[in-house]
Amino acid sequence: MADRFEHLSPELSDPSSDYFDITPSDGTDFDQVTRGVYVGGSGDLAAVRKDDNTVVVFHGVLAGTLLPIRAKRINSTGTTATDIVGLA
Repeated sequence: MADRFEHLSPELSDPSSDYFDITPSDGTDFDQVTRGVYVGGSGDLAAVRKDDNTVVVFHGVLAGTLLPIRAKRINSTGTTATDIVGLA
């Protein structure tokens, strides 16, 4: 299939062309840092910042929310949200 934009360099604000299901884990980092996280089922999301091990909990994230965050892991401790997808 033709892609009119394949010759352009991707920017962080561009649509993601790589995405993956996220299973929250307290110890396993993603293969690549996210540029966004989609939450399909409402709840809390415990994200680990890409530059260190600081955990930030996003409380009450609504289903269908796309968080524009650069995370290296979503912890299982503190995460109640479901159907989570990482955009890279």
